[in-house]
Amino acid sequence: MSEVLLRATGLRLAFGGVRAADGIDLDVMKGEFLAIIGPNGAGKTTFINMTTGYLKPNAGEIAYEGRRITGMSPRAIVKLGIARSFQLPQLFLEHTVEQNVALAVAARMGIWSPLAPLLRPGHRDEARDILERFGLSAIADSRADALNEGARKLADIAMAVALKPRLLLMDEPTSGVAASEKMTIVETLVNVLRDAKVTAVFVEHDMDVVERFADRVAVWSQGRIAALGPPAEVLADPAVQREVIGIERHPAKEAPHA
Repeated sequence: MSEVLLRATGLRLAFGGVRAADGIDLDVMKGEFLAIIGPNGAGKTTFINMTTGYLKPNAGEIAYEGRRITGMSPRAIVKLGIARSFQLPQLFLEHTVEQNVALAVAARMGIWSPLAPLLRPGHRDEARDILERFGLSAIADSRADALNEGARKLADIAMAVALKPRLLLMDEPTSGVAASEKMTIVETLVNVLRDAKVTAVFVEHDMDVVERFADRVAVWSQGRIAALGPPAEVLADPAVQREVIGIERHPAKEAPHA
Protein backbone atom coordinates (compact mmCIF):
# COMPACT_ATOMS: atom_id res chain seq x y z
CA MET A 1 0.00 0.00 0.00
CA SER A 2 1.32 3.47 -0.92
CA GLU A 3 2.51 5.78 1.83
CA VAL A 4 0.81 9.14 2.43
CA LEU A 5 3.31 11.96 1.91
CA LEU A 6 0.99 14.95 2.31
CA ARG A 7 -2.41 15.02 3.99
CA ALA A 8 -4.85 17.93 3.84
CA THR A 9 -7.81 17.74 6.19
CA GLY A 10 -10.83 20.05 6.29
CA LEU A 11 -9.14 23.01 4.60
CA ARG A 12 -11.28 26.12 4.48
CA LEU A 13 -10.38 29.58 3.26
CA ALA A 14 -12.63 32.43 2.19
CA PHE A 15 -11.89 35.76 0.53
CA GLY A 16 -14.87 37.88 1.45
CA GLY A 17 -17.87 35.89 0.29
CA VAL A 18 -15.85 33.64 -2.01
CA ARG A 19 -15.01 30.20 -0.65
CA ALA A 20 -11.66 29.33 -2.23
CA ALA A 21 -11.40 26.20 -0.08
CA ASP A 22 -14.55 24.67 1.31
CA GLY A 23 -13.60 21.51 3.18
CA ILE A 24 -10.69 20.08 1.18
CA ASP A 25 -9.63 16.56 2.20
CA LEU A 26 -6.80 15.10 0.12
CA ASP A 27 -4.00 12.58 0.52
CA VAL A 28 -0.99 12.84 -1.80
CA MET A 29 0.72 9.47 -2.05
CA LYS A 30 4.48 9.11 -2.10
CA GLY A 31 5.86 8.75 -5.61
CA GLU A 32 2.69 9.69 -7.49
CA PHE A 33 1.98 12.35 -10.09
CA LEU A 34 -1.32 13.95 -9.08
CA ALA A 35 -3.02 16.33 -11.52
CA ILE A 36 -5.42 19.00 -10.29
CA ILE A 37 -7.95 20.20 -12.84
CA GLY A 38 -10.98 22.45 -12.71
CA PRO A 39 -12.41 25.71 -14.04
CA ASN A 40 -10.79 29.07 -13.32
CA GLY A 41 -11.54 30.28 -9.81
CA ALA A 42 -12.17 26.77 -8.45
CA GLY A 43 -9.43 27.09 -5.80
CA LYS A 44 -6.61 25.10 -7.42
CA THR A 45 -3.85 27.68 -6.92
CA THR A 46 -5.22 28.48 -3.46
CA PHE A 47 -4.54 24.88 -2.45
CA ILE A 48 -0.93 25.14 -3.66
CA ASN A 49 -0.52 28.45 -1.85
CA MET A 50 -1.81 26.98 1.42
CA THR A 51 0.40 23.91 1.08
CA THR A 52 3.53 26.00 0.47
CA GLY A 53 2.88 28.60 3.17
CA TYR A 54 1.85 31.56 1.02
CA LEU A 55 -1.67 31.45 2.47
CA LYS A 56 -2.93 30.28 5.85
CA PRO A 57 -6.27 28.44 5.88
CA ASN A 58 -9.09 29.67 8.11
CA ALA A 59 -9.62 26.09 9.27
CA GLY A 60 -8.18 22.64 8.73
CA GLU A 61 -4.68 21.18 8.76
CA ILE A 62 -1.92 20.18 6.38
CA ALA A 63 0.55 17.49 7.42
CA TYR A 64 3.73 16.54 5.56
CA GLU A 65 5.34 13.21 6.46
CA GLY A 66 3.10 13.22 9.52
CA ARG A 67 4.24 16.67 10.68
CA ARG A 68 1.81 19.57 10.88
CA ILE A 69 2.93 22.38 8.57
CA THR A 70 -0.20 24.55 8.62
CA GLY A 71 0.77 28.21 8.84
CA MET A 72 4.52 27.66 8.56
CA SER A 73 6.49 30.14 6.44
CA PRO A 74 7.36 29.29 2.82
CA ARG A 75 11.07 29.18 3.65
CA ALA A 76 10.51 26.77 6.56
CA ILE A 77 8.36 24.53 4.33
CA VAL A 78 11.07 24.45 1.64
CA LYS A 79 13.57 23.28 4.25
CA LEU A 80 11.29 20.34 5.05
CA GLY A 81 11.39 19.15 1.43
CA ILE A 82 8.49 20.87 -0.36
CA ALA A 83 9.13 23.12 -3.36
CA ARG A 84 6.96 24.78 -5.97
CA SER A 85 7.05 26.34 -9.40
CA PHE A 86 4.80 29.18 -10.48
CA GLN A 87 2.35 29.83 -13.30
CA LEU A 88 4.56 32.80 -14.23
CA PRO A 89 8.20 31.62 -13.99
CA GLN A 90 10.07 33.33 -11.14
CA LEU A 91 13.51 33.85 -12.70
CA PHE A 92 16.24 36.43 -12.20
CA LEU A 93 15.93 37.84 -15.70
CA GLU A 94 19.28 39.65 -15.69
CA HIS A 95 21.15 36.42 -14.87
CA THR A 96 21.94 33.43 -17.05
CA VAL A 97 20.07 30.16 -16.75
CA GLU A 98 23.05 28.56 -15.03
CA GLN A 99 23.30 31.44 -12.56
CA ASN A 100 19.61 31.13 -11.72
CA VAL A 101 19.98 27.46 -10.83
CA ALA A 102 23.23 28.15 -8.93
CA LEU A 103 21.34 30.70 -6.83
CA ALA A 104 18.75 28.05 -6.01
CA VAL A 105 21.49 25.58 -5.03
CA ALA A 106 22.95 28.21 -2.71
CA ALA A 107 19.54 29.03 -1.23
CA ARG A 108 19.14 25.36 -0.31
CA MET A 109 22.39 25.67 1.64
CA GLY A 110 21.20 28.78 3.45
CA ILE A 111 23.18 31.28 1.40
CA TRP A 112 21.01 34.21 0.34
CA SER A 113 23.65 36.64 -0.97
CA PRO A 114 23.00 37.51 -4.65
CA LEU A 115 26.70 37.28 -5.54
CA ALA A 116 28.44 34.70 -3.38
CA PRO A 117 26.82 31.63 -5.00
CA LEU A 118 28.00 32.73 -8.43
CA LEU A 119 31.63 32.67 -7.29
CA ARG A 120 31.58 29.14 -5.88
CA PRO A 121 32.53 26.39 -8.37
CA GLY A 122 30.59 23.72 -6.46
CA HIS A 123 27.31 25.55 -6.93
CA ARG A 124 28.00 26.09 -10.63
CA ASP A 125 28.92 22.41 -11.10
CA GLU A 126 25.68 21.25 -9.49
CA ALA A 127 23.71 23.76 -11.56
CA ARG A 128 25.26 22.41 -14.77
CA ASP A 129 24.37 18.85 -13.78
CA ILE A 130 20.74 19.84 -13.17
CA LEU A 131 20.55 21.70 -16.47
CA GLU A 132 21.92 18.68 -18.30
CA ARG A 133 19.18 16.50 -16.82
CA PHE A 134 16.58 18.98 -18.09
CA GLY A 135 18.18 19.20 -21.52
CA LEU A 136 19.02 22.87 -20.97
CA SER A 137 22.82 22.73 -21.24
CA ALA A 138 22.80 24.48 -24.62
CA ILE A 139 21.19 27.60 -23.11
CA ALA A 140 23.07 27.58 -19.78
CA ASP A 141 24.84 30.83 -20.68
CA SER A 142 21.73 32.55 -22.05
CA ARG A 143 20.09 35.29 -20.03
CA ALA A 144 16.71 34.32 -18.65
CA ASP A 145 15.00 37.24 -20.36
CA ALA A 146 16.04 35.84 -23.76
CA LEU A 147 14.27 32.48 -23.33
CA ASN A 148 11.02 31.38 -24.92
CA GLU A 149 8.17 30.39 -22.62
CA GLY A 150 8.89 26.66 -22.75
CA ALA A 151 12.52 27.14 -21.74
CA ARG A 152 11.50 29.55 -18.98
CA LYS A 153 9.10 26.97 -17.57
CA LEU A 154 11.78 24.27 -17.51
CA ALA A 155 14.34 26.65 -15.99
CA ASP A 156 11.86 27.61 -13.26
CA ILE A 157 11.24 23.93 -12.45
CA ALA A 158 15.00 23.26 -12.58
CA MET A 159 15.43 25.90 -9.87
CA ALA A 160 12.79 24.12 -7.77
CA VAL A 161 14.58 20.77 -8.28
CA ALA A 162 17.84 22.40 -7.14
CA LEU A 163 16.22 22.67 -3.71
CA LYS A 164 16.15 18.83 -3.63
CA PRO A 165 12.47 18.52 -2.70
CA ARG A 166 10.65 15.29 -2.04
CA LEU A 167 7.38 16.97 -3.03
CA LEU A 168 7.05 19.47 -5.89
CA LEU A 169 3.90 21.46 -6.60
CA MET A 170 3.65 22.99 -10.08
CA ASP A 171 1.08 25.62 -11.03
CA GLU A 172 0.21 25.19 -14.72
CA PRO A 173 3.61 24.04 -16.00
CA THR A 174 2.43 24.19 -19.64
CA SER A 175 0.55 27.51 -19.63
CA GLY A 176 1.84 29.81 -22.34
CA VAL A 177 3.90 27.01 -23.91
CA ALA A 178 3.48 26.36 -27.62
CA ALA A 179 1.28 23.33 -28.30
CA SER A 180 4.07 21.70 -30.30
CA GLU A 181 6.38 21.84 -27.25
CA LYS A 182 4.03 20.77 -24.47
CA MET A 183 4.43 17.01 -24.56
CA THR A 184 8.22 17.16 -24.94
CA ILE A 185 8.55 19.57 -22.03
CA VAL A 186 6.28 17.57 -19.71
CA GLU A 187 7.97 14.30 -20.67
CA THR A 188 11.34 15.84 -19.80
CA LEU A 189 10.29 17.11 -16.41
CA VAL A 190 8.42 13.89 -15.55
CA ASN A 191 11.51 11.82 -16.37
CA VAL A 192 13.72 14.09 -14.23
CA LEU A 193 11.31 14.01 -11.29
CA ARG A 194 10.78 10.25 -11.41
CA ASP A 195 14.55 9.66 -11.59
CA ALA A 196 14.97 11.89 -8.54
CA LYS A 197 12.06 10.13 -6.76
CA VAL A 198 10.13 13.39 -6.40
CA THR A 199 6.38 13.26 -5.83
CA ALA A 200 4.55 15.84 -7.92
CA VAL A 201 1.24 17.70 -7.78
CA PHE A 202 0.48 19.82 -10.83
CA VAL A 203 -2.35 22.10 -11.86
CA GLU A 204 -3.08 21.59 -15.56
CA HIS A 205 -5.64 22.64 -18.17
CA ASP A 206 -4.41 20.47 -21.04
CA MET A 207 -6.33 17.21 -20.74
CA ASP A 208 -3.98 15.39 -23.12
CA VAL A 209 -1.13 16.11 -20.68
CA VAL A 210 -3.26 14.98 -17.75
CA GLU A 211 -4.35 11.76 -19.45
CA ARG A 212 -0.81 10.85 -20.47
CA PHE A 213 1.21 11.73 -17.38
CA ALA A 214 -1.01 11.75 -14.27
CA ASP A 215 -1.38 8.75 -11.97
CA ARG A 216 -4.50 10.28 -10.41
CA VAL A 217 -6.66 13.30 -11.11
CA ALA A 218 -8.42 15.54 -8.58
CA VAL A 219 -11.20 17.76 -9.91
CA TRP A 220 -11.69 21.08 -8.13
CA SER A 221 -15.10 22.78 -8.22
CA GLN A 222 -16.05 25.82 -6.12
CA GLY A 223 -13.41 25.09 -3.48
CA ARG A 224 -14.28 21.40 -3.20
CA ILE A 225 -12.96 18.17 -4.67
CA ALA A 226 -15.72 16.99 -6.99
CA ALA A 227 -13.97 13.85 -8.25
CA LEU A 228 -10.77 11.92 -7.57
CA GLY A 229 -9.37 8.87 -9.30
CA PRO A 230 -7.45 7.47 -12.29
CA PRO A 231 -7.37 9.73 -15.39
CA ALA A 232 -9.37 7.36 -17.61
CA GLU A 233 -12.15 7.16 -15.04
CA VAL A 234 -12.29 10.82 -14.06
CA LEU A 235 -11.99 12.27 -17.56
CA ALA A 236 -14.81 10.02 -18.79
CA ASP A 237 -17.22 11.40 -16.16
CA PRO A 238 -19.96 13.37 -18.00
CA ALA A 239 -19.98 16.10 -15.32
CA VAL A 240 -16.20 16.57 -15.65
CA GLN A 241 -16.47 16.63 -19.43
CA ARG A 242 -19.20 19.24 -19.25
CA GLU A 243 -17.88 21.51 -16.50
CA VAL A 244 -14.10 21.19 -16.91
CA ILE A 245 -13.29 19.96 -20.39
CA GLY A 246 -16.18 21.77 -22.08
CA ILE A 247 -17.79 18.81 -23.81
CA GLU A 248 -21.56 18.49 -23.66
CA ARG A 249 -22.78 14.96 -24.30
CA HIS A 250 -26.36 14.54 -25.48
CA PRO A 251 -28.29 11.28 -25.32
CA ALA A 252 -28.35 9.44 -28.63
CA LYS A 253 -31.59 9.94 -30.50
CA GLU A 254 -33.69 6.86 -31.08
CA ALA A 255 -33.84 5.69 -34.66
CA PRO A 256 -37.20 6.34 -36.27
CA HIS A 257 -39.51 3.36 -36.56
CA ALA A 258 -39.84 1.87 -39.97
